Amino acid sequence: MESILDQLASLQMLNQFWITLFLIIPMVLISRTVVAGTRYSPILIIVIFGLAMGYILVQSGVGEPGLAEFPMVDLIAQTTVVALTVSFFVGGQELRKIFGKKELPAVKDMVEPSNEEAVLGTNRTQLVMIVRAFFLLIGIEGVTRLVTGSDAGALSDVYALIAYIGLVGAVIFIDNKAVISDKPLYIRKGIMEIAVIILVLYGAYLIATAVEPVIALPQIFFAMLIAAGLGAIFYTWRFGPTIKSLLFAGIPVVLAGNFMVGGSRIDEAFMIEGMNSVLAYGFFGQLFWMFGGIALLIYFAKTNHVRNLAPGMAGGLSHSGLTGACTAGDLGEGAAKRAPIMINIPFFGHVFVFSVLAISAQQGGLIMTPALLILFVGVGLTAYSLRNLRLAAGEDGKEVKSLMQFSFGWQLIAVFGGLVLLNFGTMPFDYAGMAQASAISHFGLFAAIQEGMFSAEAASLIPFIFSMPFLVHPVVFFMFGKAMKDDGLMPIKTVYLLAAVGVVGVFGSVLFL
Repeated sequence: MESILDQLASLQMLNQFWITLFLIIPMVLISRTVVAGTRYSPILIIVIFGLAMGYILVQSGVGEPGLAEFPMVDLIAQTTVVALTVSFFVGGQELRKIFGKKELPAVKDMVEPSNEEAVLGTNRTQLVMIVRAFFLLIGIEGVTRLVTGSDAGALSDVYALIAYIGLVGAVIFIDNKAVISDKPLYIRKGIMEIAVIILVLYGAYLIATAVEPVIALPQIFFAMLIAAGLGAIFYTWRFGPTIKSLLFAGIPVVLAGNFMVGGSRIDEAFMIEGMNSVLAYGFFGQLFWMFGGIALLIYFAKTNHVRNLAPGMAGGLSHSGLTGACTAGDLGEGAAKRAPIMINIPFFGHVFVFSVLAISAQQGGLIMTPALLILFVGVGLTAYSLRNLRLAAGEDGKEVKSLMQFSFGWQLIAVFGGLVLLNFGTMPFDYAGMAQASAISHFGLFAAIQEGMFSAEAASLIPFIFSMPFLVHPVVFFMFGKAMKDDGLMPIKTVYLLAAVGVVGVFGSVLFL
C-alpha cells in the first residue's frame, strides 16, 4: 500500500510540471500582449498578474500561503542565480571588449527569426525562447540540486526527472520556422552552454561552502565572478539557443514565479507585527532610490537618455525589473548592450556588501563603522562618475566607463545608505535587509536572503516583500516607456517630483512607523 502511495505522489509531482508550465507561460505571454504596440516593458504587467494569480489561488482555496501545493512554482522562483549567471557572462564579454579595446568584425547571426505572430505581441521565435527558458530554468536547477545534494522537500525525490524533462525539452524545442544556417552546430552550442552554466553554479556552490566557516558569502557572488571571468576569456563566443533564451525570457519567467509566491502571502504578511514599516519603506524606497539616482544623472551629469539612465539604474540598484527589461531589448539596443556590463560592475563590490551583511546578520545588527566607510566611498565614487559622465559629451566609450563608475558608487550608497538609515529606526535587522532588498529591487540581496543569509522567516517572506513595490513598478516602467516614446528622453520635472515624494516617504517610514 505504501509503495502505491509513493508512486501516486511521484505522478502528482510530474503533474506539477504541466500545471506550472500553464501558469507561468501564459502570464508572460499575456504581459507581452497587453503592451503590444507600445514601448512599455512586459515586466510591468508580469508584476500585477503574478501577484494577482498568487492571491487568487489562496483566496479560492486552491493553495495556501507560500504555495506549498505548487512546489514547481517555488522551484522556478528560486532559479534567480541561473538567470543572472547568463547576464554575468555577457557582462564579462562586454567588459573585455571595452578594456581590451576589442572590436569584433560584424558576423551574420546564425538564426534568422520568424516574424510570424504566434500570439499578439510575440512572434514564433520569441514564443519558443520563452518556453525554452522555462525548460532551461527547471532543468539546470534540477541538475544543480541533484549534484549538490540539496533537499528542498516535496521535489527532492524527483530532481532527476525534473532535470531530464527540462534539459531534453530545452534541447529539442527549436522554432521550425526560423532559418538556422547550421542546425547541428546551433544545438551543440546550446548543449555546451547548458553544461557550462551547471559547472559555474556547482563551482560557485563548492567555493561558497568552503569559505562559509570564515564568511557566509552567498553562491550568487561566486557565480558572478566565475561567469564574468569566463565571459572575459571567451569574449568572441556567439550565443547559442541557451544564452539567447535566458537573456530574452529568463528574468521574466523567474519574476513570474516569485510574484506568484509573493502574492500568495499578501494576507498573511499584513498580519505580522512590524510589516507595515517594511512595506512602506519598500514602496517609497523605489521612488527615492530609482528617481533620486535618475535625478542625479540628469542634473549633475547632464544626461537624459534611456541608453544611459536605464543601464545606469539597472546596475546602480541591481534592479531586477529594469535589468530584465534591458536585457530583453524592451528599452532599446543601447540599453540592452550596456545593462549586462552595469549589473556586473557592482557585484565586484559585493565582497564588501555580503561580507558586512553576513557578519551583521550573525551579530543581529548592522556593523556601523565599515558600513559608514563604504557609504562614504560610494558618495565619492558617485560624485566622480557624474563629473566624468558630464564630460563624456556623448562619446560611447567614455559614457560606458562613467556609467560603470556610477553603478558601483550608487550601489554602495543605496545598499549601505539605506541600511544605515533603517538602523535609526526600530526595525529588526533581518526585516531591514528585506526592506532594503525590496526598496531597490536588488536581485543579489534578494537571492542571498532567499538562500537563508538572514533567517528562515526572512527567506520565506522575501518573495512577498520583494514583489510588493509593484504599486511603484507601474510608475517606473511608465516613465521609461514614456521616455522611449519621446526619443529616449525622460520627463525631467516628473522625475524631480517623484524623487521628492520618495525622500519624504522614506524618511517618514523610518521615523514614524
